[in-house]
Amino acid sequence: MAQTHFGFKTVDEGEKAQRVRGVFDSVASRYDVMNDLMSGGLHRIWKRYTTTVANAQPGQQVLDIAGGTGDLALAFARQVGPTGRVVHTDINEAMLREGRTRLLDAGVVLPTLVCDAEKLPFADASFDIVSVAFGLRNMTHKELALAEMHRTLKPGGRLLVLEFSRVAKPLEKAYDWYSFNVLPKLGQLVAGDAESYRYLAESIRMHPDQESLRQMMKGVGFGHVDVHNLTGGVVALHLGIKC
Repeated sequence: MAQTHFGFKTVDEGEKAQRVRGVFDSVASRYDVMNDLMSGGLHRIWKRYTTTVANAQPGQQVLDIAGGTGDLALAFARQVGPTGRVVHTDINEAMLREGRTRLLDAGVVLPTLVCDAEKLPFADASFDIVSVAFGLRNMTHKELALAEMHRTLKPGGRLLVLEFSRVAKPLEKAYDWYSFNVLPKLGQLVAGDAESYRYLAESIRMHPDQESLRQMMKGVGFGHVDVHNLTGGVVALHLGIKC
């Protein structure tokens, strides 16, 4: 069986999805609290920037992949209004359940579906916008997932990939110290799980940098890809247009 990475470890491809599922099963109930703590609340600004750039219009069709606790799905639902549709998906049932509960608490009912981004159960050219926030790095075959996102977009449609990326050089040492010393301790204190947050830090280092991901997106058919570095490259938003 072919091998891939799980953080810094090398594992069989078939094993990675199971391990990633275990990580998110473990942290689902404390996911939003941990996001606020480890980013100092910045994840909310990054997501708001993403939905602003997406500029979804009333009546449009939006697919939110790895939608987790529903932050982007909720914002998109407000943008597209009652005449549009947002489909909220995740491969992890525990995360999706948390998101569905949050959406219902906000008075929003959306189609919610457990699905694999590498095998999307949607017809070609179904959506105006596809989004994936902090999920691409956990996928085993990123090119295959990106190709599926491209397939499901309408011509002229937009893919928004919000993901941890390569931090600017002057910040590297401080960022590494924080990632490998503070994050696992926060994970243990708040979520009772240091290992999942150690995996988070490792998975960021194994994810393609800004230019590599831009080329990967162009390689699956996106005619134009913009890169928006946020917070010194801690996070990058890639915007791909299906021409």
